[in-house]
Amino acid sequence: MPMMRIRLTGSEDDVRAISNLLQSLDGIEHVEEVDDLMPHMDDADSSSAGLSDVEGPDTHELEIDAPNAAAAQKVRQTVEALAFDLDVVAEFEQDEG
Repeated sequence: MPMMRIRLTGSEDDVRAISNLLQSLDGIEHVEEVDDLMPHMDDADSSSAGLSDVEGPDTHELEIDAPNAAAAQKVRQTVEALAFDLDVVAEFEQDEG
């Protein structure tokens, strides 16, 4: 069962739309947003803290269980198409194993 991880750069509404669409695909039973484990280097005392020009879109990571390679390919095509329509950046993590 292929495990896919997708990093999305966009709003929470965009990520929710992608998650909902993925859950509607045949054979996909598990779509979960996982926590960001990377520490953020934001400095609360910085003179630019909280300014709108330094705040970018949020980054989210989804974890998807696909039953087989064909379903994983369908997930990839679906995410790419919707991400293009929503103007969201989607990065697919590759397994090194």
